[in-house]
Amino acid sequence: MRTTLLRSPLARRSSLPESKTSCATPDTHTWVTILAGGIGSRFWPASTPERPKQLLRLGTKEPLIVDTMRRAAALVPTERIRILAGENLRSPIKSVLPNLERDNFWIEPQARGTAPVLAWAAAKLAKLDPEAVMVSLHADHLLDPLEEFVETVASAVEVARRDDLLLSIGVSPDRIETGYGHIEAGEQLKAAGLAKSFRVKAFHEKPDEETARGYVDQGYLWNTGIFIWKASVLLDELSRHAQEISDLLPLINNEGADAFFERVPVSVIDRAVMERSDRVGVVEATFNWDDVGSWEALSRTQVLDQLDNVSLGNVELVGARGSIAYQEGPGRIVLMGTEDLVVVQVEDTTMVMPRARASQLKELLDRMEGAR
Repeated sequence: MRTTLLRSPLARRSSLPESKTSCATPDTHTWVTILAGGIGSRFWPASTPERPKQLLRLGTKEPLIVDTMRRAAALVPTERIRILAGENLRSPIKSVLPNLERDNFWIEPQARGTAPVLAWAAAKLAKLDPEAVMVSLHADHLLDPLEEFVETVASAVEVARRDDLLLSIGVSPDRIETGYGHIEAGEQLKAAGLAKSFRVKAFHEKPDEETARGYVDQGYLWNTGIFIWKASVLLDELSRHAQEISDLLPLINNEGADAFFERVPVSVIDRAVMERSDRVGVVEATFNWDDVGSWEALSRTQVLDQLDNVSLGNVELVGARGSIAYQEGPGRIVLMGTEDLVVVQVEDTTMVMPRARASQLKELLDRMEGAR
C-alpha cells in the first residue's frame, strides 16, 4: 500500500506550455480527450449544471480542468487535445482556458454516458488519424507528481500501440475504499518504459467494506478511469461487445452526431466494453491520485488543522473537530464545538450534513429534484 497521501497536489504546478510542440510524447499519433461534461452533483451547492465541479477551485489555485489541461499539454501538443463537453460548457471552460481554439472542443449534443461519447470520439479520431492512440482523461481529478503521470502514460501508449490492448491506469490503494472499482491484475506484460503493465484478470464493481479490505490484501488496484487505447481497437471491441453502440456509429456520417446521441442508450465504458473484452490490460501507476468524488475527498487532498478540520473560504472554527467547511462569496461560516460535519455555503444556499453521508448527496439531490 502507498503511504504518501495526496496533500496540496498542485504545489509543483508549472505554467501551461506556450509552444504547441512542447510535450513529452514525440510521436504524432497520440491524442488526448478530456471528459468534461459531468455535473459533479456530489459537490452541490458549489457545483451546478452551469458551473460544474471541474470549474471549481476545490482547495486548488485554479479550477480542476486547468490542471487537467496542463497534464494533457505535457503529453501532446495542444492541437491534439479534445475537450468533450456540452455546448453549455464551452464558454465557461473557455473563460478559464482562454487559449483554447474552436477545434479543441468536440461538443456532445447530449450526455449519454462515457461509452457513447468515447465511441463517438474514437470514430472521429480514427477518421482524422487511422493510427491514433487515444488517452482519455477526466477533467476533475487530482494527481501528482506530473512527471510520474507523464512516465506512466508514455508507457501505456507504447503498450497500447504494441499489443493492441485497451488499457486502464491502476493505482495501488492507500486505504479501504468502497467508492472505486478495483482491478485484478493477471499475467505481467513485456516491459515498456518504467511502468509495470499486466493483463486484466477481472474488473470488480465498487465493493462493500469487507470485500474492499480483501481486495487490498490481494493486491488489487483502483481503477482510475484513465484509459489508453488505439481508436481502431476500441471501435473493434465495441463491435464485438457493444453492438447497441457500434451499430449506430454510421449515423454520425450519414445523419450527424445529433442522430447518434438521440438513439444511443446510456452506458458507461467500463460495463459496455472493459468488463467484457479479453483485450484489456492495466498499467500500474506510481503517482498519487484522487477522483475528488465528494466533499469527503477534501480531507485527503487538503492539509488538516490540529483538530482534523478542513476549511476553505471565510471560515472560523472554535473547538470544531473533524469537519469540512467550504465558503464562497459573501458571508461566513462559524463552527463551534461541532464534530464530523460538512458545511457548505455558496451564495444563498447553505448545506449541512454529517461527513458519513457525504457520498449520499447525489441521491438527496435526486429526491429534491423529484419533489419539485
